Amino acid sequence: MPTDRLRSIRGMNDVLPEDADIWSKVDAVVEDTVKSFGYEEIRLPVVEATALFRRSVGEFTDIVEKEMYSFESRDGESLTLRPEGTAGCVRAAVQHGLAFNRMSRLWYRGPMFRYERPQKGRYRQFQQTGVEAIGIASPALDAELIEMNCAYLARLGLSDAVALRLNTLGSAQARAAYGAELKTYLQARRAELDEDSQRRLDRNPLRILDSKHASTRQVLAEAPALDAFLDADSKAHFAELLGLLDALDVKYQVDRHLVRGLDYYTHTVFEFETAQLGAQGTVSAGGRYDGLVEALGGRATPAAGFAIGMDRLVLLCRAAASSEFWRGSPLVYCVAADSDAMGHMMRLTRRMREDVPGLRFVLDTEGGRLGTQMRRADRAGAQWAIIVGERERQSDKVGLKPMRELGEQETLTYDALVARLASESG
Repeated sequence: MPTDRLRSIRGMNDVLPEDADIWSKVDAVVEDTVKSFGYEEIRLPVVEATALFRRSVGEFTDIVEKEMYSFESRDGESLTLRPEGTAGCVRAAVQHGLAFNRMSRLWYRGPMFRYERPQKGRYRQFQQTGVEAIGIASPALDAELIEMNCAYLARLGLSDAVALRLNTLGSAQARAAYGAELKTYLQARRAELDEDSQRRLDRNPLRILDSKHASTRQVLAEAPALDAFLDADSKAHFAELLGLLDALDVKYQVDRHLVRGLDYYTHTVFEFETAQLGAQGTVSAGGRYDGLVEALGGRATPAAGFAIGMDRLVLLCRAAASSEFWRGSPLVYCVAADSDAMGHMMRLTRRMREDVPGLRFVLDTEGGRLGTQMRRADRAGAQWAIIVGERERQSDKVGLKPMRELGEQETLTYDALVARLASESG
């Protein structure tokens, strides 16, 4: 027999039962919020053609150059575990006619994969919930996407834990012209840039604007400004967006260095950030990508969206919320005091699951002495134990014993039991 125990792959983590309940609650809040804005769910493959990400995310981005899990299929096709969701969603919209002569509001969730150095909030397998709106060009859509983020953050009690940064990159033409000017400026001061920025300079100079390196930030302080390259329409789009956010009382900071790390972005880009998670502070980010549908084989179509880093959102919820808020739904432990009572207890448990859906009911199927079962109920963290034995069956009643506070066991009718559990769990 092998003696070495197998372990999970580094950066690909198990979500244990004590954490899964928190995940479920956060997922439910996000899903409910997204649906309330009229978005429809789409379920996408985890594996896509590598060419999809090279064409959309960008040939010379860090994701494509260094971080993708790519492999060759048996028939020689290059495939990739998806590193992000927008490209696959737009590919599906083009393929199935959801991006032609119509407005599509779509959302999805699931695992993404990037080969990165694992640390808190940055994993090699991570969970995202993405929202994409295709066929809508107005700044009102950009504002709605930002408002949607504000809505789920408020429901989770995180409004004060995050800050919104946003910027405009202008049209694709403006972005390209600015990139060329920025590259010329930085080439003359190449030796002052950090190593990563030097590597990016020849291929993706706009990504240097995101650098946190002190010497590079000093160089960027005197760099040409993107504003000078924006056309009138781009400026008007951004000004209208800011006016809508002001009307919604959304707090924001315009950050002229914000560019995002994916080549498909144009016009609006935004990030919701927190200072409570260290270096990995971006909780949600997105923007407009008006050229992506056409780049993936569709007609020229405006589009915008965002993705939530669910791992980071859960970490932030843990840091900001009280343990009481995240406590799992109360547990009721159902005990058959003797073997003859098991069938009766199983029928009773089935009825209670239907009549009191806010609770979790665990039936002790192992049986044994009553004292042993009650110890198992205590170890399970049960709030109450429901007990049925010969006496309860004869009287058509049940025993209810509190497990987390002082109190005597009571004998109740079924209707009285349901009423008590419903009021206690409410």
